[in-house]
Amino acid sequence: MNMNNPESRATPDPLVIRVAHAASAAQVADSLVLIWHGIDDALTPVLGQRGVVALYQRCLHVTGATYPWVLVKPDGFLTTVVPADLRQLVAKRHRTEAELAANAFLQTFYELLASLVGSSLTERLLRTVWVNSLSGNPAQDTSP
Repeated sequence: MNMNNPESRATPDPLVIRVAHAASAAQVADSLVLIWHGIDDALTPVLGQRGVVALYQRCLHVTGATYPWVLVKPDGFLTTVVPADLRQLVAKRHRTEAELAANAFLQTFYELLASLVGSSLTERLLRTVWVNSLSGNPAQDTSP
């Protein structure tokens, strides 16, 4: 993605606000999944499930160039989004790497969507996701 492209603007940084400073990788992963569910809920009625899956897979591929471990199914085509698979991969990493990869994934998703439908429509489609993720309670670590 081209950061200088006017159609490509920085996303709000929902994980920075949502995840406490001393959060674990599991909390980062939980927050990513909660944000993803909001994205999925906002976009599926507009793009359809196959459209959302295609965007998700492309974002995994782009993010995987920097963080190869995020490639849920590196040699195949996804037919559905299973956020639990990505959550499991993110939760296994060091907290800092988990947060960087999660933010890279969300930034890539936002930029890709903006390159397809424009930044104004992207902002409108995802506004409730960012507002809900910024105002929501931080994810709680449920690991023993």
